[in-house]
Amino acid sequence: MSTIKLGVIREGKVPPDKRVPLTPAQCKELEAAYPNVKITVQPSPIRAYSDQEYLDQGIQMNENLTDCDIIIGVKEVNIEDLIPNKKFMFFSHTYKKQPYNRDLLNAILERKIQLIDYEVLKNKNGRRIIGFGRYAGIVGCYNGFLTYGLKHQLYSLKAANKCANRKEVEEELKKVVLPKDTKIVLTGFGRVGHGAREILDLLPIKEVSPKEFLEDDFDQAVFTQLEVGDYYARKDGSQFVKQEFYNNAELFDSTFSRYLSVANMYIPCHYWSSKAAFIITRGDLKAENVKLSVVADISCDIDGPVASTLRPSKIADPIYGYNPSTESEDDFMKEGNIAVMAVDNLPCELPLDASEDFGGELMKEVFPALFLEDTDGIIARGSETTLEGELSEYFSFLDKYIRGEE
Repeated sequence: MSTIKLGVIREGKVPPDKRVPLTPAQCKELEAAYPNVKITVQPSPIRAYSDQEYLDQGIQMNENLTDCDIIIGVKEVNIEDLIPNKKFMFFSHTYKKQPYNRDLLNAILERKIQLIDYEVLKNKNGRRIIGFGRYAGIVGCYNGFLTYGLKHQLYSLKAANKCANRKEVEEELKKVVLPKDTKIVLTGFGRVGHGAREILDLLPIKEVSPKEFLEDDFDQAVFTQLEVGDYYARKDGSQFVKQEFYNNAELFDSTFSRYLSVANMYIPCHYWSSKAAFIITRGDLKAENVKLSVVADISCDIDGPVASTLRPSKIADPIYGYNPSTESEDDFMKEGNIAVMAVDNLPCELPLDASEDFGGELMKEVFPALFLEDTDGIIARGSETTLEGELSEYFSFLDKYIRGEE
């Protein structure tokens, strides 16, 4: 069996990202599991794991990756760092036709690179198999409680990015003390939603049904996790069918406004289609009976489904205020304003844990198809481009995008 040389590239995007696709221990494990795979790691001063930690595991370190067959990273690779005639695997943020990465995809095509994009790697049933969503949910939910403590002057949590790891985050959560009538609503059941649930499950907060949440009073803090049918309804009043909503979202209206008068905090973890009605409108937030005071918007769709999310926020300054009366940004501590946490790179706050989780998924879900047999076409269907310098058959719809025609 011929040797496959795998390179781990240094993250070059600004601001710097400390995450890695594989931890030092995982590199060693990978070489043991696949004896024909040899890893070379490009030195980096910014990784959460030091160069020495890779060397201590017997992993080769080299500035030059031109000898590698496959090169993996996390975020977009800088154009000047693209090596012709190689296979690259990273989050390219191009398949949704993002204008700011058109030049990147064109450079990949010009250099005859096979781009394998994590974001479009799916199993035979069409489900995504890898991502940082779990840790987006974990960190985002934690940040939600940090924001709630500040907004209501109840307690003070250390910022997640100041914590050494998830263990310290969990220790910080012991400081959370909520009034007994606190109600929290969560949307989304994917990786992100399940990650948020991991934080909620560590707190003394009882889960209740959407009906109980809306109608009952409790002597302790409670939360409810909504399915789409709990906050969307057909415009014609007929029965809600989930698959029909996914196929024809424009036939449905949001019914989420009824939660605004009872919920103190909202944690959006859902996937939202631009064809769907907004979940919370600016008009909804103007109602006199709105009780909502904190939105920890992990989904972070800007100026879209959640009206209070005007912009993404930064790790160093994660909270801003939304003034429902003026529909504009304002002091989040001001009475009547909603405190918004909308950090759009949440997993970066816990890079050690997020990297370990991501690398574990690579080992389990992707590498068997990459290094052995791709019987389910995982790599083929996840490749946007080919080594011939063309869009793959699965991504021919990007043709006008790369030409700048859309």
